[in-house]
Amino acid sequence: MDASVVRKRAADLPRDPGVYQFLDGDTVLYVGKAVDLCDRVPSYADPRSARVARMVDRADAIDFAVTDTETQALLLEANLIKRLNPRFNVRLKDDKSYPLVQLTDHAVPRIGATRDPDEAATVFGPFTDKGRVDTVIKAIRETHGLRGCSDHKYEGRERPCLDYEMGLCSAPCTGEIDEESYREDVESAVRFFEGETGALADPLRREMDLAAQAREFERAANLRDRLDAVEAFHGEGEEAVADRSDERAVDVLGAAVEGDSAVVARLHSERGQLVDRSRHSLDAPQTEDRVAEVLSAFLVQYYAERELPDAILLSERPADGDVLAWLEAEGVAVRVSGAGREAKLVDLALKNARSGPTRRDELSALADALGIARPERIEGFDVSHAQGKHVVGSNVCFVDGSAETADYRRKKLTDRNDDYANMRELVKWRAERAVDGRDDRPGPNLLLIDGGDGQLGAAHDALAEIGWNVPAVALAKEEELIITPDGVLRWDDDAPHLHLLQRVRDEAHRFAVQYHQTLRDDVSTVLDEVPGVGSETRRRLLRRFGSVENVRAASESDLLDVPGVGEKTARALKTRL
Repeated sequence: MDASVVRKRAADLPRDPGVYQFLDGDTVLYVGKAVDLCDRVPSYADPRSARVARMVDRADAIDFAVTDTETQALLLEANLIKRLNPRFNVRLKDDKSYPLVQLTDHAVPRIGATRDPDEAATVFGPFTDKGRVDTVIKAIRETHGLRGCSDHKYEGRERPCLDYEMGLCSAPCTGEIDEESYREDVESAVRFFEGETGALADPLRREMDLAAQAREFERAANLRDRLDAVEAFHGEGEEAVADRSDERAVDVLGAAVEGDSAVVARLHSERGQLVDRSRHSLDAPQTEDRVAEVLSAFLVQYYAERELPDAILLSERPADGDVLAWLEAEGVAVRVSGAGREAKLVDLALKNARSGPTRRDELSALADALGIARPERIEGFDVSHAQGKHVVGSNVCFVDGSAETADYRRKKLTDRNDDYANMRELVKWRAERAVDGRDDRPGPNLLLIDGGDGQLGAAHDALAEIGWNVPAVALAKEEELIITPDGVLRWDDDAPHLHLLQRVRDEAHRFAVQYHQTLRDDVSTVLDEVPGVGSETRRRLLRRFGSVENVRAASESDLLDVPGVGEKTARALKTRL
């Protein structure tokens, strides 16, 4: 598939979030997600790596599915990659970005949140709210007593650990509970993650009521907050999740008719999770109720040779009553939903059958300009020091174009007057933590380096050494040039995507300088021993000259330029230093 074909196909895509697939016949080569399908797919007309170029060259078609939100696109992408195992999806990057919950493959399973689950573990997710996941896991441990310790700590214990005393574990390690009873508690946790909210919510509600009756109001309030998190947990995937009931497999159908043809979009969920979708073209009959006729034809032709779901949700009632009778005889519940969650699912299926408008924003513009996926998370890096002293690095984070201060990090670096080495150390530190799973933040979609070609080269060296595959660019201050691995870009001064990078760069610089000044000012120096020099004057001297050595080398007239330093203090400084 050449560039012109990619652009032509992309022009027909809707401006909605969703997933897209590059196909070679019936073989899925690659699955990706996008906040704006029409904006994202054209970037493949100019592949930025040899691997992607090979994939595009081999592909002969592009397919897509629309979702309501980016979260739905993420979860659908994860499930499709897991099920289809496309050759050119080297790894599911979002499994490193979003937490999973695992129950380990052990006679006495351990529960915990992870981004790198054990191979044989029972895994649920991914989820998007790390705090909510942690709250739910703690609630499960307090309610059902599941252990959170490593297998190494579990083996060979003679008495229960502190978790048992705190009510977080039933201590199967020392036989306080037998393995059979423990497994029953594990099954209760599994039922909750499979959609049975009451498996955890009901005991929490009973405990909350008992605490309120005993006038333990603080504990009751804590339990209420935990109950709220538990009851909201299964809504995290937003509305593209089938109603959680005895209907384990549900298909949702939406049909759109235009001219002589029609499209039926099918969404399929299992145990409440959207796991598959497909789009099917049909000839549209020239009748008064064309959508109803299309649905009737599709139901017979599609399901005659396939396993039937437990329920089918439809945008309209089929025209053929015999079709409905056949499905009902097979035990399939057929519903046309007018309101509520099921209606939203039907609306989502309709969006997959017909496109709708969406707005373009600075993140989409940035993605287009750089040829990358829409960078919902951007991390900025900068280094600050005073002639190689008190060297520090900043790592700031922007989510959807806004500063996420809770995800800011800072690092004390090796003292040296080498900006390239300092940047390499800073980025290597971040990459190692990400690859080793020691950083609890979601992975970024783009790294922005404050500096020029040298700093960017140092950052790429660190990324290559650790094996962290994240796009990185630099923003040079003087001419506001964007440095990329493929060359230098100059954008219009009023370009919104340039303003976004400037905000990230400036915030990284501010955060680095702030930390550097804090370290520099808090260091005890010989200045403290000079009569007339208090803490404020010491700060001013160090900010003005950068180090004690520079204060020592300064002339008396230079010292007098510093607010708070008079002739007596200046002479004292020259004498004592």
